[in-house]
Formats: sequence, structure tokens, C-alpha cells
Amino acid sequence: MRLIDTHTHLDFPDFDADRAEVLARSHKLGVERLVILGVHQANWQRVWQMVEGNKSLYAALGLHPIYLADHRDTHLQELREWLQRLHGHPQLCAVGEIGLDYFIETLDRQQQQHWFKAQLQLAAEFELPALIHVRRSHAEVIATLKRIRLKRGGIIHAFAGSYEQASEYIKLGFKLGIGGAPTWPQALRMHRVLLRLPLDTIVLETDSPDMPPAMYPQQRNSPEHLPDICRALAEHFKVDAEQLASITSANAEALFGWSS
Repeated sequence: MRLIDTHTHLDFPDFDADRAEVLARSHKLGVERLVILGVHQANWQRVWQMVEGNKSLYAALGLHPIYLADHRDTHLQELREWLQRLHGHPQLCAVGEIGLDYFIETLDRQQQQHWFKAQLQLAAEFELPALIHVRRSHAEVIATLKRIRLKRGGIIHAFAGSYEQASEYIKLGFKLGIGGAPTWPQALRMHRVLLRLPLDTIVLETDSPDMPPAMYPQQRNSPEHLPDICRALAEHFKVDAEQLASITSANAEALFGWSS
């Protein structure tokens, strides 16, 4: 089984004690490539240092809406400088993690939109995909993506919306990131949506260390879990797990411009 984890946070302290071992075990299980996402200005350097030392790792850099209080206007200029300096580097794959989080009521929505739009414009300028966080904000994200079109699209992380919302994202050139959430038996609405989604629109992810799948409840999520996530999702898609792994990996490679 050949897999790509399109959304991890391996730089988080949760992995400080055994990061090398986690990567080794993940590779042994068939997870060939992993994308590590920056979430605020203070962790971009850490993410890039990890990626530089391992050809199986790729970086996305961005300003996550949950860290709104940490963002400063100067960070947008710094992000532009990072993207400019690394432009064309094979291990810089996207702008992310960016987006809108309307689930957390204390996060100012106008400010979130400011950061989201500014970073989408950077993704458009540097012709990079965008990796987008969406919680209770599909209508707003879709409307914004229609105004700021991205040539290379991107991924809607941890997609849990309706089939109609999925169709809108797909028309805008986006893939849908699917991970541990639909492996839970209570995710009935998502199970129904998965059955209707074309396989060429799906990429796999873990969101490590968060969003553990049903087979690893209340544990640190890990790229090591991606094969089991793939097997569980294959049942919902009603395809063979090897087929799902192959198709989703090809989808990720096409999106990021990687060779097989």
C-alpha cells in the first residue's frame, strides 16, 4: 500500500520524544510522503528545518485562524518573503494552513476573513495550492474562493460538509481531505456523502496529532494510522483499500505537481 498523508503537524511537541521513530514506522507501513503545515509565524522555521532534512517531507506555510491572537500584520510580509525565497523549491508545496473557523465563537470573523483573503492572494500570486481549514464556514469559504480563484486549487482539510458543498469545492478545483472522522460509526451523514463523491476528488490525511480515527480512540493520532484509516474508508467508498490508496496518492501527486 502506497500512501500520502496530506495534512500532519509533526512539528508539534506531541512528537518531540519519538518523531524519528514515528516517521520510520510510517514509511515501513507505506506512508511515502507527508505534508507538514505551518500554523503561525513562530513555527515556520521549525517546519522548514524538519522538511529540509528529509526528502519524504513537504512544507506548507500559513497563518491558521485558531491562532488569530498571535498574528501580526508584519507576518503577512514575512510569509510573502518565505514564499519568495522558497519559490520553486520542490519541498514547498502549498500555502496553509489557512481558513475560517466559525465554530470558536471568540474568534473575530472579520479578522479571520482579512487573513484568509490575504493568504489566498499570496497563493494566487505564487501559483501554489491552498490547504484550507473550514469549520461551520463553508458558505463563506466557498464565496471567498469564487472571488479569489486559485489556478492550482488546493485541499479542503477534514471535509465534513454536504454533497452540495463538496460539489462547489470540486468545481473550484479543490480536493477533499478525508481522515479519521468518517471512520467513527456515528458519522452517518458523512458516510452517505462519501458514497457520492468521485474518487478522483479525494486525498487522505491524518491531521496528526489530532482527530484520531475510531480504531485509536483517545490516542495521539499519527501518520502510522493512515493505512488503517484507508482500510476503513475503503469500506465506505466500497472499493479495495489498495485501490483507494493508489487513487488518492495519484490525486495528491497531481495536485502538488509531484512525480510518482
